Amino acid sequence: MRRTYYLMNPGRLSRKDNTLVFQPTNDDGEPSGTRRYIPVEGVSDFYVSGSLDVNSALLCFLGQENIAIHFFDYYQNYTGSFVPRESLQAGAVKVAQARKVLDLDARMVFARELINGAVQNMLRNLRYYNNRGKDLSGIIDSISTQAISIEKTLDIPTLMGNEGVIRQTYYSAFDMILNDRMDFDIRTKRPPQNELNSLISFGNSLCYSECLRAIHHTQLDPTLSFLHEPGFRRFSLALDLAEIFKPLLVDRLIFMLVNREQISNKDFSKDLGGLLLKKKGKETFLRSWEDRLKTTISHPKLKKPVSYRYLIRLECYKLIKAIMDIEKYQSFRLSW
Repeated sequence: MRRTYYLMNPGRLSRKDNTLVFQPTNDDGEPSGTRRYIPVEGVSDFYVSGSLDVNSALLCFLGQENIAIHFFDYYQNYTGSFVPRESLQAGAVKVAQARKVLDLDARMVFARELINGAVQNMLRNLRYYNNRGKDLSGIIDSISTQAISIEKTLDIPTLMGNEGVIRQTYYSAFDMILNDRMDFDIRTKRPPQNELNSLISFGNSLCYSECLRAIHHTQLDPTLSFLHEPGFRRFSLALDLAEIFKPLLVDRLIFMLVNREQISNKDFSKDLGGLLLKKKGKETFLRSWEDRLKTTISHPKLKKPVSYRYLIRLECYKLIKAIMDIEKYQSFRLSW
């Protein structure tokens, strides 16, 4: 069974026959430490947050084996991916997807539903903790009121503005959910200014990459998006999907890790004007992230166990059906 590998230390990744070899290196690029041999048939993709040396021969080999590499910068922000040439592209799907994006009315239907899914998943998180002794009723009522404006919005910028206001209201509940173990203050990025912002940025980057991974297993074009503006040099459809799954995958994971004190303030260090997870904290987060993605739930429609990772793929399939006018799109909503 294929799995994801996380490369956090600097090193060199190369091919040896039909096996991959990771050689750790020091700051000068010299070999340092024990080589690790990785059977290529067991690799799904690589997530790289350390300095990595590769060459074109390796990339060609990875492309043949359908293995992607996702890169993160020093601040744990997603920076880009090497993704093998799409083997599942379908002209009819791409044309239909482009038409939906170019038709403002059709695009708004998708964009509103993406935001509705995100908002309902945020509310589900808040209600979960409200039922466990946190007084979040005022925040829940405020978001519920703000969400009414979504259906009345007629353009994308206004819709994005509404979503931003709702998300800030949602973030105001984090201090209570986390029992003030980590102060939120305000959302800051590049670099994050406190521990909680650092966790959110790291988790959101992982969620974006996971959504991109799911898209590349379908006929969808990752550059044609509905909520975020399609632009140059970014896979904006992955940003669309990530809005739905961040409350489920990222926020709930952060709540669990902090409340159980598996990650605390001592797992961060100040660097270049921001706060970053230390190696131990990053390893803890990544192990829990993988466990989260592998966790299965009973899917109400398929009537069988489905992993959280596969839920994202199913969302892509729902988008395809809606794009092809087979079935109306309804975004995923938490029910637990």
